[in-house]
Amino acid sequence: MANDQNFNPITAAGYRQIEQEIAALEADRPHKIASLAEARSHGDLSENAEYSAAKRDLRHLESRLRFLNKERQYARIVTPSATDTVEIGKWVTLEFLDDHSTATYQIVGAPEVDLAAGKATQVSPLGRAVMDHQAGDIVTVVAPAASYQVKLLRVALTAPDTPN
Repeated sequence: MANDQNFNPITAAGYRQIEQEIAALEADRPHKIASLAEARSHGDLSENAEYSAAKRDLRHLESRLRFLNKERQYARIVTPSATDTVEIGKWVTLEFLDDHSTATYQIVGAPEVDLAAGKATQVSPLGRAVMDHQAGDIVTVVAPAASYQVKLLRVALTAPDTPN
């Protein structure tokens, strides 16, 4: 395998998600091509809004496919170990020491980031700060707007509400 720095770490679930989106786009591609052909058959292309929309839709689909195929090509699936150390794929429960609120995030590869779903990337300020630390550690997160401290309360392979 080439140098690991040329690859993007990703969880197995994140890799599957990319593959599923590629499959869905590839399944939709013939429909987009047929729509473009149908719109093209309506005559004057310079004033054909349906043709312009179909062409734009196909171009968007092709662009997304190229992007996802590159993501997949440069992805390296990471399987977290059974240690108590923060790694990609692990779930981390944190206490923010400024207001004592808590939050739980899964540390994931950059292509998988979804804060609404509790997935923080290892290259974010928070992810960088907690990587390679263990439960009980207090770390400083250096973010663009300010720095703050968090205490790692839990590091695990599963989400807190998931049975081990």
